[in-house]
Amino acid sequence: MVSGGPSPLVRYSLGSLLAFGAMNAFGGGYYGLSGAEGVPVEWLEGSPFRSYFVPSLVLFVVVGGSFLFAAIAVFSNSRIARVSALAAGVVVLVWIVVQVSIIGYVSWMQPTTAGAGLLILLLAWLLPRTSTPPHASA
Repeated sequence: MVSGGPSPLVRYSLGSLLAFGAMNAFGGGYYGLSGAEGVPVEWLEGSPFRSYFVPSLVLFVVVGGSFLFAAIAVFSNSRIARVSALAAGVVVLVWIVVQVSIIGYVSWMQPTTAGAGLLILLLAWLLPRTSTPPHASA
């Protein structure tokens, strides 16, 4: 690592993972907001939800939004890259824990999403506490 910063591989891997997660959350949120055809509404029994609208809105706005914001911060080497990526990792882990507690284990995507959330936390932890622009001299 040069000048105490993470390798470019860490930054680009994290940014790419966040961008992919944002696209996934936006796609899943849109699918749910459009009616979630083929997803049993019975999975929501015992939950506060009667349809997938509200959970899909949260997926789209909160999960997708935090991932997109963090991806932009990471790729632009913003001073808030680390904290925004850590926050996005926590958001997706809370999302998946709540989802599994409500509908149970129903898809391979649930543990995959949890694994991606943990990887995001690990990679974000490797970022410096405050990034400095590449042109700044020490």
